[in-house]
Amino acid sequence: MTDFDVTDPAHYDRVVGRHHDLASEPRRHRDDRGREVAPDLLALMGDTPLLALERLSADIGPTLLAKLEMLNPGGSVKDRIGITMVEAAEAAGELRPGGTIVEPTSGNTGVGLAIAAALKGYRCIFVVPDKVSEDKISLMRSYGSEVVVCPTAVEPKDPRSYYSVSDALADRPNHFKPNQYFNQSNPLTHTFSTAPEIWRQTAGQVDAFVCGVGTGGTATGVGRWLKDRKPSVQVVGADPEGSLYSGDQVHPYLVEGIGEDFWPPTFDPDVVDHWYRVSDADSFATARRCTREEGLLVGGSCGTALWAALEYAKGQPDDATIVVLLPDSGRGYLSKLYDENWMAEHGFLDRSRGGVQDALRGKASDLPSLVHVHPDETVADAIALLKEFGVSQMPVFRVGVHDEATSDDVVGSIRENALLDAALSNPDVMRMPVGDTMQPPMPTIAPDARVDEVFERLTGTDAAVIVVDGDRPTGVLTRSDLLGYLAGIR
Repeated sequence: MTDFDVTDPAHYDRVVGRHHDLASEPRRHRDDRGREVAPDLLALMGDTPLLALERLSADIGPTLLAKLEMLNPGGSVKDRIGITMVEAAEAAGELRPGGTIVEPTSGNTGVGLAIAAALKGYRCIFVVPDKVSEDKISLMRSYGSEVVVCPTAVEPKDPRSYYSVSDALADRPNHFKPNQYFNQSNPLTHTFSTAPEIWRQTAGQVDAFVCGVGTGGTATGVGRWLKDRKPSVQVVGADPEGSLYSGDQVHPYLVEGIGEDFWPPTFDPDVVDHWYRVSDADSFATARRCTREEGLLVGGSCGTALWAALEYAKGQPDDATIVVLLPDSGRGYLSKLYDENWMAEHGFLDRSRGGVQDALRGKASDLPSLVHVHPDETVADAIALLKEFGVSQMPVFRVGVHDEATSDDVVGSIRENALLDAALSNPDVMRMPVGDTMQPPMPTIAPDARVDEVFERLTGTDAAVIVVDGDRPTGVLTRSDLLGYLAGIR
């Protein structure tokens, strides 16, 4: 591991070729007319704010502050290392005009590099594991980058792994692999930007720093600098279950961007004082809780760090200040941890405890909320409606009543199996009015009821319930609808 002086900004300049202002005030940009305008997007990276998480930490004594890295221009903490790795490579002559950047990434580093490449005129090829969300893949491609997807469940030395594939792609003329797992510009970036920001923002009143550990650059860079200023600062590593860092049982997991199956040279494990091993379920639940309670849309690895921070805080004095770094936004995970179907399919939601309204929303979007018929219409008309909308039962409203019906206007129901029995016993039934063949009204249920309550209602002869909000019917739920909801089928 490369040694460096964590107190010497000049060392950082020599390594990465650019200087981060360590002054006591945030940097400001003014043009030649005195206007506060940044010269380019790169100048806006860093100086992210701290936010007090008062709602999440309501049950604990210590102060919990979040470093909001999703407010970087590219949406994550990896913006910081993207530009420094590129400029270090330029200074070393490893990246020349017209060159191509090749990097294995879970997405966020790719975006940071893509922004730098867009401004500097480089081509990008990013190699990602197949667990990376489609949202993040699309985001990288939106910058004009090429994305290669590789299997997750293979060894790092397997030729199909995203490490091996990126090595092969980088082994071409004027192709450069920043390699965030080995590049010392990674931890140095945090030593001379992220850490001094935290120190300035807390006025030195920081007792612990919590972060997820992926390449280890953030934990190493921030931890070393803070400990140099205040040796009592504790560094807490948040690690997914399945990662090598906090246990020897390595296996696949779904949280993206943190944890590892080898020890990268960018990580100094001695800097971490405490490890918390966090399950996918706890990570995703905590991220979703943060969004609901704090109004802060965060990614899955933010949930990992938050869970670890909350657990660590339980054993700390009330006057302690704990800073937790939140690396990215939840916008890159809308199709995953913020998607009810994806969460249920992976066992993170017990959909049987979900709400009736969720089940109604899960029905086909092209189906009217309340298909119905009237007593004076013929059975043939009713069958045509059942066939048109692909339903097996529907309520019967009073004559002349349509979408504004109340529960008092529901006078019966039509059920496919009952119509079949009637047609077999009486060939003339098709011309008969619905009122002569309809069944009793469906049982009703409130929209705030749970799905498991609906199942209890449908264990007997009833095949459907009508959802009534106040006195207005709003929809029908059948056994088939509920099974589709539980299976995540739309």
